[in-house]
Amino acid sequence: MTEPDPKADLHRYLQEGREALLWKLDGLSEYDVRRPLTPTGTNLLGLVKHVAGVELGYFGDTFGRPFFDEAPPPWWYTRDAEPNADMWATADESREDIVGLYRQAWAHSDGTIAKLPLDATGRVPWWPAERREVTLHHILVRVITDTQRHAGHADIVRELIDGSAGYLNGKDNLAPGDRVWWEGYRQRLERVAREASGG
Repeated sequence: MTEPDPKADLHRYLQEGREALLWKLDGLSEYDVRRPLTPTGTNLLGLVKHVAGVELGYFGDTFGRPFFDEAPPPWWYTRDAEPNADMWATADESREDIVGLYRQAWAHSDGTIAKLPLDATGRVPWWPAERREVTLHHILVRVITDTQRHAGHADIVRELIDGSAGYLNGKDNLAPGDRVWWEGYRQRLERVAREASGG
C-alpha cells in the first residue's frame, strides 16, 4: 500500500469544489447566471467571482506570489471597493471573463501548492497582525472550506432556477426519484414540519 499524500488529498477536494461550482453555470442563460435569488443577492456568477478572488488572495498575496502585476481590478479587496463588489458581475464583465479569471486563479494557486510544502509559512496581509502568519496547510483547509461552502450555495441557487440538483456532473449524490417522487417527498416534509410545530 502506498503512503497517503496529504497535499494531494487536499488538492483533490479543492478541485472537486472548483468543478462543482462551475458546473452550476452550465446550460444557463446570461440572465440566470447573474440574477439574485436570495434577499442578500446571492447569484451564481458572483459566487465564482468571489471564489476566484479568495484563491488569488490566499494562494497569491499570502505567499508572496501576487497575481496582479499592476493595479488590481476595482472590485478587489481594497478600501475603495464598494461593499460586495466581488459578489456580482457588472454588465461589462462577461461570464467568459469571470470563468476565465477563475481558471487562471486555479493555475496560479496550483503553482503555489505544487511549489511549497504544507508547512511553508506565509502572511495574510488583510488579517490582524497577531494572526497573519499561516501555513500552506492552513490556507488549503480554509480555501477548501470556503469553496465547498459556496458550491453548496450554488447548489441551492441552481435548484431555484431550474430544478437541477446534484454534487458533480455524473455524481449527483441524490436519492433516486423523478419529479413526482421529489414533490411527494417535499410535501411529506412540509406535513411533518407542520405537525411538529403544532400547525
